[in-house]
Formats: sequence, structure tokens, C-alpha cells
Amino acid sequence: MSDTVFTADKIDKIRAALSTCTMCGFCKSVCPSFKAINWDTDLSRGRIVMTYGLSVGQLEPDDSVVKSMYTCTTCADCVRRCPSKVDIVDIIELCRADLVANGHILPKHKSMCESIVKYHNPFAEKKSVAEVMKDWGYEPHPAPVAYFAGCTATYRAVKTAKSSLSILKKLGVDFTTLDEICCGSVMGRVGWSEKDLVEIYKRNVDAIKALGVKTLVLSCAGCYRMFKKEYPKHVEVPFEVLHMTEFLARQKLDLSPLGDVKVTYHDPCHLGRHCEVYEPPRQVIAQFPGVDFQEMKYNRQFSHCCGGGGGVRAAYPEESAKIADTRLDEADFADVIITTCPFCVTNLGAQAKDRDVKVVDLVELVDEHLQ
Repeated sequence: MSDTVFTADKIDKIRAALSTCTMCGFCKSVCPSFKAINWDTDLSRGRIVMTYGLSVGQLEPDDSVVKSMYTCTTCADCVRRCPSKVDIVDIIELCRADLVANGHILPKHKSMCESIVKYHNPFAEKKSVAEVMKDWGYEPHPAPVAYFAGCTATYRAVKTAKSSLSILKKLGVDFTTLDEICCGSVMGRVGWSEKDLVEIYKRNVDAIKALGVKTLVLSCAGCYRMFKKEYPKHVEVPFEVLHMTEFLARQKLDLSPLGDVKVTYHDPCHLGRHCEVYEPPRQVIAQFPGVDFQEMKYNRQFSHCCGGGGGVRAAYPEESAKIADTRLDEADFADVIITTCPFCVTNLGAQAKDRDVKVVDLVELVDEHLQ
């Protein structure tokens, strides 16, 4: 890694963001980490000031600075709310990249990234995704549709991956699994080397192209964002990229009723604000006969973060839990919170254990009720 990523053009970008920011504090009203920590340093406008200070050598990256930069979930609600249209998430991730390049990486993040480099997943699992899929009865082969499982659904939230595969089989889709590796989302969010990331992008895209795939389907919102937004910045993506909910929204699903429960939907930040996929999940939920659905007060682009993104849950679980509790409070009327991201399921679900509510991925519900 180089000693700095703060090249002249990037310092100019940071300076422009700092001069554009009016310090109005609108970001304060929506920032999930500020609500959990209550310090202006853990807020978008504070992080812009700190990034500039670091970039010109006026600020030392001590532990307090590092923590402030890494308690951001990169949910992008501040970007939506900013009247000056400052792309704050880009500034924060640029700052993180420089911190990492200079050795200021949190131990948990370092362990996860080194595991991705060595094992191609953040959990240090020895089996590859392809080997796990083979154990489940699936092997890569030429097909028009491919399912990209992602690390979390393969090794941790296994029911999400198995439900996705089951749905594709029930619908009679000609699909394949992949010889995939980690999509790179974890590395990208915490500021790891861009060189390593681009190598990941190339390897995954080449594996997909080799099978003649026309449509890539993903159930992980983080993986989806990578293929939809980040990969095209560095490599050609010559196939359609769909989240599983987008794919299912195109189908006429024969679903059985969910029963006498009130359900709501939580928009994942990766899928929602970052990729503007709001309606497909709701269109799928609407296909459950007689579903009793109610929106949370803050939904779609206004949805509040679950607290599980940006590396926050891994490094600062207490802050992440506080953010999740805030979101769960907003759904206190529901029996079931449906979402479409394994990170949201995990983080909200962990805090919901003592509450009378179930948190579930939409693909799991669809698989259970698909005739």
C-alpha cells in the first residue's frame, strides 16, 4: 500500500466539499451514528472537517479520529438530506482509504480483509463458495441466469442462499451457481487497497462471463450494490444485474397467505438509497394473498439505517446495537419485519430477540409460501 491516497486532486475534492458544506446541521437530524453517540465528530459535517485536516497534515489520526471515521455506517442518508449536495460518503471512504494506507486500520477490519485476500471470504472459511454449493448439490455450468450467493448467505445466513436457490428451482429457471469469491464490499467500505479490489472485480466478472450468463441475480444488497455501482467504475459488466426482488417482481408468484400477522418492510441502505430499488420488494410482498402490510413512518429514501453497514457492527457492536434499537422502535406495530439484506436481518434480528417481532429476509418468506 502507498503512504497516502490524498493526491492533489483528491485534496481539492475534499476542500471543495468543505467549502460547500454550510455546517447547517441538517445531516444531524438523520445521521444514525450521531443519534447513538451524540458527538459532532461522529456526524457528516464533523467528518468532512476531520478529513480535510488529515489530508493537509493539520490533524493526527489518533484513536478518537479513527473511531469517528469508522462509526459511519455509510448509509447515505446525509447525502440525501444535504441541501448543498455534498457527496459525503465518498469523502468518508476516501479518508478511510488513507487511514488504512498509513496503517490505521481497526483490528477486526484488518482480520476480515486479510481473510478475504487469503480465503476469498471475510470469515476465514476454508471451503470456497463453489465447494459449499457443491455440497448442496449445485455446480457451475453454462446457463443464461446465475445466482451470486455472497459470503454472508453462504457461510452465515445460510437460509437466505438456500431459499434463493429453492425459488429459482421452483420457478423452473435455467440457472447456475458460480465459482465466486467475496464481492469486495467489506474491503471497499473500510478503505482497503483499490488494487486488491479491482483484482476481485475482474475475477468475479470473468467467472460469470465464462459461463455465458446474461442475467446475474443476487440476494445480498451489499453484493448487489458492488456489481451495480462499484464494479462498472473499473471493469466492464456485460450482463444484467438484478436483485432477487427485482427478478421476483417480474414473476407471477403463486403464494399462500402469511396468516394473521401485520408486516412491514425495512429498506436496506445498499439496496435503497445507494441503488434506488424501492418498489420491487413491495411488489413481491403485495403478491401474498390478503397481506396486512403497513409502512414504517420512515420508508424508501427516508428509511433509517439498521446500523449493520460500513464495518460498524464488526468494530463497534455497541453503537451498532443502539442504531438497530432505534429502527426496531419505529416498527413496534408489526409482528414481522421483512427486509432484503442479510446484514439487516442479522443486526435487527440480534436486537429483536427480546421483542415480540420477527425479522426475516423476503426470499425466505417467498420460498416458504411459494406453491
